[in-house]
Amino acid sequence: MSQNIAGKTVVITGASSGLGEATAYHLASLGAKVVLGARREDKLQQIVEKIEAKGGQAAYQVTDVTKASEVQALVQLAVSRFGQLDVIINNAGLMSIAPISELKTDEWDRMIDINIKGVLYGIAAALPVFEQQQHGHFINISSVAGIKVFSPGGTVYSGTKFAVRAISEGLRHEVGGAIRTTTILPGAVDSELKHGSSHQQSAEFVGNFYQIAIPADSVARAVAYAIEQPKEVDINEIVLRPAVQDF
Repeated sequence: MSQNIAGKTVVITGASSGLGEATAYHLASLGAKVVLGARREDKLQQIVEKIEAKGGQAAYQVTDVTKASEVQALVQLAVSRFGQLDVIINNAGLMSIAPISELKTDEWDRMIDINIKGVLYGIAAALPVFEQQQHGHFINISSVAGIKVFSPGGTVYSGTKFAVRAISEGLRHEVGGAIRTTTILPGAVDSELKHGSSHQQSAEFVGNFYQIAIPADSVARAVAYAIEQPKEVDINEIVLRPAVQDF
């Protein structure tokens, strides 16, 4: 077990699959107590049962990150069950790729609500706890599309991920010291994210692009690296992508 991970309480949104699920398993194997939020209760229950079967500690609550009250309830579950909150991983995300000219405004709204407001709601729920404890760690999942605009097709998605990066940096500047902030910016990682596009041509492109995807536990290891650093070390950004990915 990692000395700086074992015993920590970690909230993970978007925890029912992909990066969130892989991170839950990995951190639990290192001795963290994980509290999982997502919309699919059956998946959450299965993940918790698997962790507990291996001697780990886990809890879950059905959570829609577009509702601030539900994210608040997830954080409160962590505090009430395990006595504190050490890390929140704002991971829930949606990637709906389509040309701007398709005018998929409903999908734009969903990406803004999940990718940006979901992160902000996680910050709003956890920050008072961190401030009272005088310690805590925000880990926000952005994307390489938050470094370079993924266009054509991913303009709005990139906009949301640029926003996550900007919010994370501003948060670090405002609350840094005892409270750490890390932004993870993955490239193509095997997860359900690639299934978020309703535009057929874009969906086919994404499917082909993701043939180079690396496993989700690649991100889980990056998350663990950020958490396990001594408290005076703040890993602010980690960019990781398949070695063959040029974007």
